[in-house]
Formats: sequence, structure tokens, C-alpha cells
Amino acid sequence: MTTRLRTAHTADLTPAELRAARTLLDAAFDGGFADEDWDHGLGGIHALVHDERGLAAHGSVIQRRVLHDGRSLRVGYIEAVGVRPDARRTGLGGQVMAALERVVDGAYDLGALSASEDGATLYTARGWQVWPGRICALGPEGVVRLPEEEGTTFLRPAAAGRLDPAHELVFDWRDGDVL
Repeated sequence: MTTRLRTAHTADLTPAELRAARTLLDAAFDGGFADEDWDHGLGGIHALVHDERGLAAHGSVIQRRVLHDGRSLRVGYIEAVGVRPDARRTGLGGQVMAALERVVDGAYDLGALSASEDGATLYTARGWQVWPGRICALGPEGVVRLPEEEGTTFLRPAAAGRLDPAHELVFDWRDGDVL
């Protein structure tokens, strides 16, 4: 199977390309991909893999802020990673992640993502590490702990080694799932 990888900023994608990505993600998440999830994946760099049937895989990296130990870090946050159901387990998720990791490593202080149980296998195999410390968000009422995100938040290995798990990661607030 021949594939073609393209990376592009949201602003450089056509409405048809954005619709195709949203449709793919709805299928990849079996209808569980909410409007807020889609919104979280916009405004950054997208990796799109096409095969003979069309769009087969997608992911994006967007900028977020994380407070850690008195510092504000610029984070490349991985969002909206999905593979068309008939194209799974063929390496397309790895192609998407390699493109996004290149962006994260070249442009951000830290790479992070929140993984589903199914997705965790891909990220672990690529060297991403579970953050062992507390996860919080800076909400409208102040810092809110997110214990349900602990154990599912992954970091790029280079950055993980520079951070102290004794100090929580405090992510910026957003609508829908905060992480």
C-alpha cells in the first residue's frame, strides 16, 4: 500500500480536508469524538496520511501552556490522533506520530498528550512516558486537580527527565475535556 504524508497548519487545510479529518476521527473513535475534541485539535500543525482510499490517518499538535515548579512551559500537545478502522495496525499511526514528534521536538519545551487505553500502546512503543506526578488545570476558580488524568498523561522522554514529579503539571483550562 502506497501512502503519502502531508503536514500543514490548520489555516492551510481546505474545508474539504478538514471535513475529511473530522469524518475519519468520528469513525476512528466509533462516534465518541465530540465537537470539543475536534476544536482541541485545531490551530496547530496537522499530520495527514493518505492511501489509495483517501485520508487514512490524522493527528495534530497544538500549543498549550503548563505551569511546573514556578515556570510556564510552552507545550506541544498531541491531539486528534486516529486511523481509519480498515487501515489500523499498518504503521500509519506511527507515521503520524513521527511527523508530530518532529514538530514537538523542534518547537516546544515539552511534548504531552492524554492517551486512551488503546492509544497508550502506540505512545509507549514510541518512547513516550507516563507522567508519575499530579495533573492539574488552572480553571476559572483556580487550580483544580485532575486525578482521572493521572496515569494517562504522557510526556516526551527528553522533557520528562527534566521535570520533577514532586511538582504537579498545571495545564491551561479549556472547554470539554481539559486534557
